[in-house]
Amino acid sequence: MKLPPIFVKQVWRKKMHHAIPSLAPLEFDGNNAGMKNLFAMAPIVFLFACEAVSPPQTVDPLPTPQQDTCNASAYSNLLGQDATALERVMLLGQVRVIRPGQVVTMDFRPDRINFNVGADNRITSIHCS
Repeated sequence: MKLPPIFVKQVWRKKMHHAIPSLAPLEFDGNNAGMKNLFAMAPIVFLFACEAVSPPQTVDPLPTPQQDTCNASAYSNLLGQDATALERVMLLGQVRVIRPGQVVTMDFRPDRINFNVGADNRITSIHCS
């Protein structure tokens, strides 16, 4: 004899309700058991929603004295100026002007000076590489 599907569903709900409370049905049954389960799971959901926010990392516009292998600090007066100011300065050695979105090689040359230019065409940082 095969049991009707409604009877099987009701028996399964009763067994699962006692075995695993979080799988109990979330329907109103007179004693608010479903709502209790919902409120019991709410702190867990909110806990996963919280995320630690880290402060934005700032980049030093000039290298530290130990990293200044290309004499970048000598050009600190160019920070914040328009990139055309580089045309008026005599730069000896290897120089690279890096604009936003520009593809550059990753090779490290300690004697090369890099001028990073922002979207507003102003020099944002100077470093060696």
